[in-house]
Order: sequence, then C-alpha cells, then structure tokens
Amino acid sequence: MPTLKISNTVTLDENEIEFSAIRAQGSGGQKVNKVSAAIHLRFDISASSLPEHYKEKLLTLKDKRITKDGIIVIKSQQYRSQEQNRDKALERLAELIKSVNVVQKKRVPTKPTKGSVNRRLDSKKKHASKKRLRGRVDRG
Repeated sequence: MPTLKISNTVTLDENEIEFSAIRAQGSGGQKVNKVSAAIHLRFDISASSLPEHYKEKLLTLKDKRITKDGIIVIKSQQYRSQEQNRDKALERLAELIKSVNVVQKKRVPTKPTKGSVNRRLDSKKKHASKKRLRGRVDRG
C-alpha cells in the first residue's frame, strides 16, 4: 500500500486519493486524441486521515484548487506519460498540505540608522537646490 509522506509524523495512504486519467488539452501531435495522459487528482480533506489542525487550515485556505465541499482538485498534464503526471500531481498535493503547516516569522519592526536618515535628507536637499536653480531668474 503506497503512502505519500507529508512530514516525519504525517503520511497519507494513497487509497484516500482518487485518480482519473483524462485527455490532455492543447496540441500534442498524433497521440493527443487517443491517449489519456493527463491526471485529475481528487482528495477529500474532511474524509482523510490528516490531523485535525491540517484539515482546519486547509479548509480555511483561499486556494482555487479547493472546492466549497472541501475537495482538493489538482490537474497535471505537463508530461506525456501518465505515471509522470501522477507523480507530479502527488508532489503538488504534498506541497499544498505542507504549506499550511509553515509558520510565518513575526516581523520585528526596526528603525532606520542615523546614517541612512542623514544620507536621505542630504539627497533631498541636493535635489531641492537643483530644482530651485532651474527656476525663473529675476532681472531687476
């Protein structure tokens, strides 16, 4: 029974993932209308064996690949072989699931250094004087 590794502690059984072969779009030569090389991957978040915090974060994620019913749909048609497209779809599913577990670092606000402030003000003064010199000349 093949499994998809998400992290050291989280794995997905491939029985939870539904694959269907479809014909790829676009031009492709002689085989394009005969061979179903593209893959549609469907993964039901709520019915899966993922830990609850993964499910909650995935369901709140604003991603066009996740339907209102909580099903992830990934289409892969990059390669000519069905196996390669299947592997790529699984890889993209794993990336999506891993992305919800990444915690963003909290930004620490900083102040500009005195040197950078002085350089900026000097540059503004030079620019202002240059503009002032371009002004109208009084002929008194």
